[in-house]
Amino acid sequence: MTGHSSLRVLHVAQPTTAGVAQYVLAACADQVARGWDVAVACPEGGTLAGELVARDVRRLSWEAARSPGAGTPVEIGRVARIVRQVQPDIVHLHSAKAGLAGRLAIRSRIPTLFQPHGWSWLATSGLLNRVVTGWERFAVRWTDCLICVGEGEEREGRDRRVSAPFVIVRNGVDTASFTSGDVSARRTARLDLGLDVRAPIALCIGRLTRQKGQDVLLDAWEQLSQTVPEARLVFVGDGELSPALRARAPKSVIFSSAVRDVRPWYAAADVVVLPSRWEGLSLILLEAMASGRSVVVSDIAGLAEAVPYRAGARVGVGDVTALADAVTRRLRDPEVAAAEGRFAASYVRAEFDCRITLDHLAAITLVAAGRSTEGAGYVLR
Repeated sequence: MTGHSSLRVLHVAQPTTAGVAQYVLAACADQVARGWDVAVACPEGGTLAGELVARDVRRLSWEAARSPGAGTPVEIGRVARIVRQVQPDIVHLHSAKAGLAGRLAIRSRIPTLFQPHGWSWLATSGLLNRVVTGWERFAVRWTDCLICVGEGEEREGRDRRVSAPFVIVRNGVDTASFTSGDVSARRTARLDLGLDVRAPIALCIGRLTRQKGQDVLLDAWEQLSQTVPEARLVFVGDGELSPALRARAPKSVIFSSAVRDVRPWYAAADVVVLPSRWEGLSLILLEAMASGRSVVVSDIAGLAEAVPYRAGARVGVGDVTALADAVTRRLRDPEVAAAEGRFAASYVRAEFDCRITLDHLAAITLVAAGRSTEGAGYVLR
């Protein structure tokens, strides 16, 4: 897109690891390549700050806790100061805390995009659930465009009566970086990672948290181990549930800390399992499918919408027996898993290539900033 080189964009994000960080990095790299002036406000911890510096993207320190608390007014003030410093043409707020602090700091004085990356009410209950739902309904007055990463996320917003100008910009994956490997590549990956080259392997990547449902998968593994005792389950990730999960895991379960390059783990696996309780639209899921892996996922928005039946299985949230059965089938029948993996790879290349999704995001940003009318069809759903 030519003629927009002077566009100044400020991204604000509190999460500095995992999917949100990956998304912000990809968006910034794409926008810098378009000639835009891009800056990011985020905390020091995690991987995001270092990756931004390595890519010569301007970063400003915005210290913020993950959840609202006594320090939230200070966090709002910091956003306001950063906005005055950067003087952006448009601000893009990522995830719940940035959505809260950013919209209270800006209040429509600058065009504002908000991207929840998974609604905040999904992680709450009781009174707090009602409070965060009420906030999202109220804050639409300061939201020029609310970006959802998938159809399920938009539907959840509308079901909660969030009357925002919605647009869907689906998450995407670099299909040139995540590719299918053959049997030889699988053997090589397992040798490099110190895994049994003969054992059926199920892989679960992600933060070890209640959201990701690894506790449910461990329950299912107890059932599965009765019928496929030679199988191995590999968790890759860190998080607050790590001590509890490790304490009750049998010897057939392997734990690895989070890694920067997950591709060898995908190459080593027979099936990838995502038993999450909620998601936006999982990048891990798209990476696994692009890597030619059969997937077993919870039947929730953010997972199910990206998994056609020929690519794997969808099971009810928390359904231990159904999860065990679905994973067992694919570990006991490698041909089924291989066929699903081949279909998954072709499906992601056609539907979730990041080049398409980043073009959509750029079009939305230009429209919301008043720099273009192209792409307006994506807005005001």
